[in-house]
Amino acid sequence: MKPNDTIETQDCRRISEILSRVGDKWSVLVVSYLGERTLRFSELRRRIGGISQKMLTSTLRNLERDGFVNRTVFPTTPPSVEYELTDLGRELLIPVQNLADWARQNADRIDRSREFYDRRREDA
Repeated sequence: MKPNDTIETQDCRRISEILSRVGDKWSVLVVSYLGERTLRFSELRRRIGGISQKMLTSTLRNLERDGFVNRTVFPTTPPSVEYELTDLGRELLIPVQNLADWARQNADRIDRSREFYDRRREDA
């Protein structure tokens, strides 16, 4: 611990680091889809519109590194790879789904608020 660091500062950094991983849009989508069932890389990529192969690979590696996803390689030609949530990933699925549900339920309210804010700024 650095002399000027407090326990609270370290705790905030740790929480921020974890939330930045699990809270980015690609991780949320990957966890959501894997919450439905085990998927192959190509299936995930098809389901997640707009994600590049490189970004999906990076997201899956990070989720695997952090213990949220298991990667299984099958010795076929070409190799087949499947991804599934770990127990930790299934625990993460609960707040991810709750946040997604909240976003769906409040999207219209947020849109109205944005429109009101933008109109006010234009008038100023």
